[in-house]
Amino acid sequence: MVALGFNLIYGTAKFFDLGYGALAAVGGYTVFYFYKGLGLDLYVAVVIGVLVAGAIGTLIYRLVYAPLRKRKSSSMVLLVAALGVMTALQSIVAILFTSQFQTLSKNVGGEAVYNILGGVITHTQLVILILGLLIMTGIGLVFRYTLFGKAVKAIGDDEEVSKIVGINTTQIIGWVFFIGSAIAGLAGILVGFDTGIEPTMGLSLLLKGVIACIIGGIGNVYGGVLGAFLLAFIENFGIWQISGEWKDAIAFGVLIIFLLFRPQGILKR
Repeated sequence: MVALGFNLIYGTAKFFDLGYGALAAVGGYTVFYFYKGLGLDLYVAVVIGVLVAGAIGTLIYRLVYAPLRKRKSSSMVLLVAALGVMTALQSIVAILFTSQFQTLSKNVGGEAVYNILGGVITHTQLVILILGLLIMTGIGLVFRYTLFGKAVKAIGDDEEVSKIVGINTTQIIGWVFFIGSAIAGLAGILVGFDTGIEPTMGLSLLLKGVIACIIGGIGNVYGGVLGAFLLAFIENFGIWQISGEWKDAIAFGVLIIFLLFRPQGILKR
């Protein structure tokens, strides 16, 4: 999911939004506040969490990224601004909720577990798998059959020409940030139910999402999902006989191999 949303934003706005990872924590902690804190219904809290993450992502774009892009700021300036956004969001979350590790589930240890061909998958992990594939399919259909999707693809191809033919690029990119940020919020919520949440959780999610995007094909929605599955298989089979602490090293090793021998990824944009 993180790879999906990140690829969507990068393919349109053409810069590495490091602040994107922190939005996963925003979604997770929003649900934590409304679901476990105020006792709201689970599905209502999840919807609120997704909308809050999407709204904050759009607000950041309007207040920070859009003015910088309007001034033709370099990619380095945007990258530093995104780093500042990530740091600020993580700090705000830590101030509001402390840095203590939290879980979203009210029934820890009582989750349904399914055995499939000798493998084990929890109910939350199954939901993550299904939702990830559904979101990928939905974005693909939007790109293919709607005017909005065609406008997004046009901006990704050439933003200046898109302005000339009458596309409101600022508004379209704002909606892309909302959708991508909402996906990040949903990812953070589901991770919270699967393992737990903490203010800095977004950084590790973002790094793995970026690696998945580069492996699968940066800017390609389907490539990001393919890269994520491939990275997960390589990581988990790689630590079959060695310590789990090597998982991150394996991920970055795969990244280096792709950057050296196939920088465009498995699927071209």
